[in-house]
Amino acid sequence: QVQVVESGGGSVQAGGSLRLICAASGRTDGTIAMGWFRQSPGKEREFVASISKNSRDMEYADSVKGRFNISRDGAMNTVFLQMNNMRPEDTAVYYCTASRGIVRLIPEYWGQGTQVTVSS
Repeated sequence: QVQVVESGGGSVQAGGSLRLICAASGRTDGTIAMGWFRQSPGKEREFVASISKNSRDMEYADSVKGRFNISRDGAMNTVFLQMNNMRPEDTAVYYCTASRGIVRLIPEYWGQGTQVTVSS
């Protein structure tokens, strides 16, 4: 089993920045692909960003391209989501996920979520 834990949520004004941190542990069999989804009230959970197990490939939702950046701590299973120039529509619960496949398509292990609120 793989455990996923997020931290770093909070409140920020529009145009501000936040950084989310996620750590995966347990039976990861080395590095594992990781990423983030988010869910706003009344909306479906949506993909935000992901990083491959070798950190060579990153994917972003169109809505966050150019504003959010995902990175990994070396060869560790700790990833960061740097969110810049934030907008009120970024308000959501952000969930970290880990996957043995493509995160966007097959998110397997989930964290408990962390609230991000952006005020106008």
